[in-house]
Amino acid sequence: MSLKTTTLAAIAALMFAGPALAADITITDAYARASTPMSKSGAAFMVLHNTGTAEDRLIAAATDAAARAELHTHIDAGGGVMQMREDEDGFPVPAGGSHALARGGDHVMLMGLTRALEQGDTITLTLTFERAGEVTVEVPVDLERMPQHGQMQMKGGGN
Repeated sequence: MSLKTTTLAAIAALMFAGPALAADITITDAYARASTPMSKSGAAFMVLHNTGTAEDRLIAAATDAAARAELHTHIDAGGGVMQMREDEDGFPVPAGGSHALARGGDHVMLMGLTRALEQGDTITLTLTFERAGEVTVEVPVDLERMPQHGQMQMKGGGN
């Protein structure tokens, strides 16, 4: 193999192994879950980083793994009850900051799964930002991942 071919192969491998990025947006720590193997819905979580000098906003998501991908959040309905709902305004990503999509908080809801999301699989998710445009990220399915510190674990849903 020539030096040029080896170098190109190494660059390609790094592109696929590293975080997804476009313009000033970088996506890290992405993973997806489904409640059960027979689930019709699932969720994707990740951290959105903005290295730019202007705020950006995640406004949409799409995947061929589900009929619909919506931006969802949890709100306090009172009396200790949390409700999940679509957030049509999207999620702000501050300039020089980040926004975590995490279990029990903001996330990408995958509705009408087109296939089972099984441990070790990968789904392709396209995120649309107001400023950065589309960012495509390969999201591993990790059904064993536990919530990180500071994230609420939801009962019953598995998301």
